[in-house]
Amino acid sequence: MAGSTHTVTNQAPPLAGYDVFTADRALSAAVERHLAPELREEALAELSGLGRSCGSAQMQEWGALANDNPPRLRTHDRYGHRVDEVDFHPAWHRLLGKGVAAGLTAAWTRPGGHVRRAAGFLMWTQVEAGNTCPLSMTHAAVPALRTDPGLAAEWEPRLTSEVYDRDLRPAHLKAGVLFGMGMTEKQGGSDVRANTTAARPLAEEGTYELTGHKWFCSAPMSDGFLVLARAPGGLTCFLVPRVLADGTRNVFLIQRLKDKLGNRSNASAEVEFAGTWARRVGEEGRGVRTIIDMVAATRLDCVLGSAGLMRQAVAQAVHHCSYREAFGGKLIDKPLMRNVLADLAIESEAATTLALRLAAAYDDGGERERALLRLAVPAAKYWVTKRCAPVAVEAAECLGGNGYVEESGLPRLVRESPLNSIWEGAGNVQALDVLRALGREPMAIDAYLAEVGRARGADHRLDAAIGNLLTELADLEGAEGRARRLAERLALVLQGALLVRYAPPEVADAFCASRLGADGGAAFGTLPSTLDLASVVERARPAAGA
Repeated sequence: MAGSTHTVTNQAPPLAGYDVFTADRALSAAVERHLAPELREEALAELSGLGRSCGSAQMQEWGALANDNPPRLRTHDRYGHRVDEVDFHPAWHRLLGKGVAAGLTAAWTRPGGHVRRAAGFLMWTQVEAGNTCPLSMTHAAVPALRTDPGLAAEWEPRLTSEVYDRDLRPAHLKAGVLFGMGMTEKQGGSDVRANTTAARPLAEEGTYELTGHKWFCSAPMSDGFLVLARAPGGLTCFLVPRVLADGTRNVFLIQRLKDKLGNRSNASAEVEFAGTWARRVGEEGRGVRTIIDMVAATRLDCVLGSAGLMRQAVAQAVHHCSYREAFGGKLIDKPLMRNVLADLAIESEAATTLALRLAAAYDDGGERERALLRLAVPAAKYWVTKRCAPVAVEAAECLGGNGYVEESGLPRLVRESPLNSIWEGAGNVQALDVLRALGREPMAIDAYLAEVGRARGADHRLDAAIGNLLTELADLEGAEGRARRLAERLALVLQGALLVRYAPPEVADAFCASRLGADGGAAFGTLPSTLDLASVVERARPAAGA
């Protein structure tokens, strides 16, 4: 009979219809740990609601549609007028509206806001990572604008609004706005001091005319952009509105959209300024200092984004192996596969635990916590984003050939996985920033050592790693060539200290043995077999249908 050989057996069901927040035990525990008791009940209920939305089949479909239908540039209308607009699939707008409504741009306006937003952002990345770019930049623009109280009073309520308004019109007529950023130029890349975009002062105080080219401008459909340009007093930060107050379009010429490896749903553009109107943010010549707080916030989002991608990759791998049978039993029960899954789960939990600790430091806002962020953010950004790609690739391999097929969703995670390591300064930039913090800001290393010191005496491998790190830090002469190693060790020791304090013993034991001790190999799946790997894997299992 036709089709009689096509009985489908031994395939995992879709991982859908579950609460992404509650199923992520590392994430939900971190939120409870870092929020004040009076905030927990409301926050946990709110995040569980968002988690159910993130785990729904509908949201997953929108994420796939947005990725499969990338944005298109429309430079002119039918009559030949220059419009420079980017058209997105409806699924993109639906997702962006949900993200804004979930408060992913509003951390600055509520108690415990950074921890709550961080958890939401980590989950939202798992739906469609490209959608998080405008959410991240809109959130991160707030501290930069606060250098100018007048601008902050005007723009902050719009930036932190939970209303998504996609229409291009004057910002004062909108209930909510999105922001992008334009720093890099083709001749300089990360070396923004090589920028040549010029800013000419106009008659009105604080207003300028910009002329130049930006090699990367993220989210070019946004309502405003923070950009760097060279004013008479030096490199300066500017706010470029997309539409001027009188309703006319600002000169914002989108030359082309980048054809990227991943992050396909999000538009990245080359833009031209040619007599473009702008408002100065901060003082002339202080552009890098003004925009650095925005960069620090987006770097933390890179950590959160990578942690989210890792969590989704691990969840998919564990889910598949929970159902798939081979060689007489479930894959998840096979000792070697269990070792691989446990190793991936440890990497994911370490990333999540570190990211939420840094978000809590933002909420605290004290001098010591700010000092910790100065060193820990670039170290975490360097290391966690570096670990994302190998985790995604290994997780895809857990699905065998199925993981190499687009329908599984794993190829999308693999393509997305290198990006956070590149965004907001690639690995070398982060490692050199770590070195600058070590050399110039003693309070930063003091805050770091105080943080890891809280776990001393609990694990001999962690104690040894702290001792070795102190030896390395004692001599920073000519350290540039080993800056990556320093950043890696700082991140690993901090992750180890946090897991020893907060994670279940089996997770902390496996991390310290393999990442800080000498008991792990270079590849995933080389954990000592004496560890309690079954408990580690069970902790990472998502509960479909919950």
